Amino acid sequence: MNELTHLDEHGQARMVDVGGKAESRRVATASGRIDMSAQALGAIRAGDAPKGDVLAAARIAGIMAAKKTAELIPLCHPLALDAVTLDFAFEETGLRTIATVSLSGRTGVEMEALTAVSVALLTIYDMAKALDKAMVIGEITVIEKRGGKSGDWVRPA
Repeated sequence: MNELTHLDEHGQARMVDVGGKAESRRVATASGRIDMSAQALGAIRAGDAPKGDVLAAARIAGIMAAKKTAELIPLCHPLALDAVTLDFAFEETGLRTIATVSLSGRTGVEMEALTAVSVALLTIYDMAKALDKAMVIGEITVIEKRGGKSGDWVRPA
């Protein structure tokens, strides 16, 4: 069994010491999806949702969330992110959200990418719930990470 990095020798939670690690370029991309009715999807596409521009609000929320990940997820390091981007792709029955987060640092940014996607999807739900209360959020996953000691990784197709 691998040693659990977030537990000390007594089994107590700890923040991993990354001070001795070399800085490197790190990038992570995550995605997630929200399924919804054709009416809600059409309103978002047309910019006619009751609360306004759903994707603009979701993009800003996702960026803000990535920057606050250490405040939300215990034991995550506060990071000075270099960039956060959120993209949206309309699909037949919903929207896919893709977040890419990068920095030059000592620890990865997978949690920041996942947090950005999660909060962006929650914001889409909030902005469109008047049109469809049965929306379903899911498929939140890391799809790629680059850099760091463990190297590059891409989710198998």
